[in-house]
Amino acid sequence: MKYYCIGIKGTGMSTLAQMLYDMGNEVSGYDDARDYKFTQKGLEERSIKIFYDGNHKIDKDTIVTASRAFSDDHPEIKRVKELGLTFKPYNEVVGSITKEFDTISVSGTHGKTTTTSLLKHLFENTLGCNYFIGDGTGHIDMKNRLLVIESDEFNRHFLAYHPKKAIITCIELEHTEIYKDLEDTIRTFEEFANKAEKVIANGDDLNIRKINFNNEVVFYGVSESNDYIIKDIKLETTGSSFALYKKDELIDNFSVPLYGHHMVMNTTSAIIAALDAGVSKDKIKELLPSFKNANRRFAEKKVGNTIIVDDYAHHPTEIKVTLEAIRQKYPSKKLTVVFRPNTYSRTSYFKNEFAEALSKADKVYLTPIKCDRENPKDFPPIKSEDIIELIPGSELVDDDTVSKILKDKDGVVAFMGCATVSHLIENFIKDLETVE
Repeated sequence: MKYYCIGIKGTGMSTLAQMLYDMGNEVSGYDDARDYKFTQKGLEERSIKIFYDGNHKIDKDTIVTASRAFSDDHPEIKRVKELGLTFKPYNEVVGSITKEFDTISVSGTHGKTTTTSLLKHLFENTLGCNYFIGDGTGHIDMKNRLLVIESDEFNRHFLAYHPKKAIITCIELEHTEIYKDLEDTIRTFEEFANKAEKVIANGDDLNIRKINFNNEVVFYGVSESNDYIIKDIKLETTGSSFALYKKDELIDNFSVPLYGHHMVMNTTSAIIAALDAGVSKDKIKELLPSFKNANRRFAEKKVGNTIIVDDYAHHPTEIKVTLEAIRQKYPSKKLTVVFRPNTYSRTSYFKNEFAEALSKADKVYLTPIKCDRENPKDFPPIKSEDIIELIPGSELVDDDTVSKILKDKDGVVAFMGCATVSHLIENFIKDLETVE
C-alpha cells in the first residue's frame, strides 16, 4: 500500500511513517518545517521522501494521514482532498498496526517515552520486539510478535489501539483543550485500560486507583497495599537503585542510570512487564545499567564548564521532577532553566503551577509561547510575561536574545519544552564557544 503522511517530521507521524515502511508499504510525506529535526534520522535511513510544497504528484491509490497541527484550510490538506484521496486519521492507522501484534501499550500523563524506551531496551536484547516511541523512532520486523507502543491520551488517540497489556504510569489533567476536567481524563483512561487483558498500574497514584478495572490488574509502588512494592530507594549522583518485592518476597535489587523518584517508578513498571513476558530477573538486572534514554529526555552536552540539558518537559509536574533529577545528579551546581511554553490552553490553565515548578531553579528564562495547533483568540489572554511576573528575577528570551543566558553559564542550563528548543540551544552554544 501507499501512504502519504502530512506533518511527517512530527514525533508521532515520523515514527508511524517508519513503521509503515518497515511493514513493506511505500511511504512519503509532507512538512512545513524545512529545518533539520531529530525526527528525520529514521526517515532518512529508510530514504523516505519529504516534500515541502505541493508540486509533486500523488498516486490516486495513496492513503493520506495527517497531523492535527495541520488544519483543514492548510494548502496541502486542501490539495489532497481535491485529488479525492482516501483519508485515515493518524490514530486509526496506528491502531490498525497494534491489532497485528501482541501489543504492550504504555500510557500515562508522564513517563510514557522513557518506559517504552526501557521496554524496547529490555526486549530488543532478549525476546525481540517492534516499537513505537514518541521521540521519532519506530521499527517493525514481522518476525517479532511483541509490539511496545507509547500510547498517547492526546485527542483520545489511544482509544483506537488494541493492547494485550497496558501500563499506566500516572494520571493528571494535561490536555485542557481536549478534556473538560480531571474526571473526564480518568474515565478515558478507564476506557482505554479495559481494552487490555492485563494492566500494570502505578498503585500510588490516587487517580489511577479511581479506575474501575474489569480485567486483571497488578499495582506497583512504595505503598504496602501494592502487589509489587519498591523499597530502599537510593537517589545518587550516578543514578538510582532500589529493591523490588512481590508482596513479602524479594525479587532483586536493581540499578538504573536515571534520576528522580519518578524514574524509579517508570523502571519498575518496565521490570514487571518484562518479567511478565518471560525475561529473567538476572537478564533485566544485567541490561538496565546500559540503558540510554530517548531523544530529548535528559539529553546532556558539555560545552566548556557549562552542562546543557535538553528535555521534553512541558507540564508543571514534568518540570518539577526534571529539575529535581538535575539536582540529584549535580547537587552543587547552579541550575538555570529556559522554558518554552507550548499551547495557549495549557499555559493559561497551569500558569500558577508553571511558576511554582520553575521557581525550583536558581534562575528562570521563558520564551514566547509556541503553538501550531491553537488560535490564541480561542483562549483567555495569556503570554509568557504573565508567568515571568510570578517568578522574581526571571526574564524573557528568544532566539535572538539567547546571549543574555551567558551570565548564567557556569553550571547547568536546562532547556525544556515539547516545542523544539534546538535553535535556542544552537545559538547558545555558538555564544558559549565565542566566550570560552
